Amino acid sequence: MSDDARTASPAEHPADEAPRVRVERRGHLLLIGLDRPAKRNAADMRMLRELASAYGLLDRDPELRVGVVHAIGDHFTGGLDLADVAPHIGQGPGGGLDSVPDDGVDPWRMADAGVGKPVVLAVQGTCLTLGIELALASDVVVAAAGTRFGQIEVARGILPFGGATLRFPAVAGWGDAMHWILTGDPFDAEEAKRMRIVQLVVPDGEQLRAAIGIGERIAAQAPLAVQATLRNAR
Repeated sequence: MSDDARTASPAEHPADEAPRVRVERRGHLLLIGLDRPAKRNAADMRMLRELASAYGLLDRDPELRVGVVHAIGDHFTGGLDLADVAPHIGQGPGGGLDSVPDDGVDPWRMADAGVGKPVVLAVQGTCLTLGIELALASDVVVAAAGTRFGQIEVARGILPFGGATLRFPAVAGWGDAMHWILTGDPFDAEEAKRMRIVQLVVPDGEQLRAAIGIGERIAAQAPLAVQATLRNAR
């Protein structure tokens, strides 16, 4: 693990002040792990800002070619931690959040053009709201077979502001997107794959290994060609 890895012992960081996102260099890959498992990786403002900083590191370091985003624990994310985040809603782009620090890049590609390198996402367990939006903003998504998805903002009385209203219909088609966005009903990994939100479904526990494998294959290609291709496709 490199000097960039945000790790600390419990003695160094009280539980509430521990890093929410951990990064690890692995060759040309940057592993970016959501690390708030006791809260099902619900995103508070600290997690959002640390995640944006990790994307910023990926974007500006020439030795890093691919990001692999994953989550520690049983769940990818339970969505926003509204108790922490609600006072900040409306302060960012499109009525969203101002969650990108000076050294950061917006993981959802709403406040800026996003990271200029490929991102492979590995999801498991519960993947709600901003987790789906992060998948839609990523380049390749691997899901554990038991993953349960939900775009449940309508049940929480808020608008999806991380790109779901734009990218979900573009990827899945209007009817499928509206079915899940407007009902807030859960759907499984196979349905996510059918709608092209997910590209690969693997047995539970294999999602990170599979995502790293895809990331390594991408990183083995000519990096400038990969980045130019990604720019052109977007």
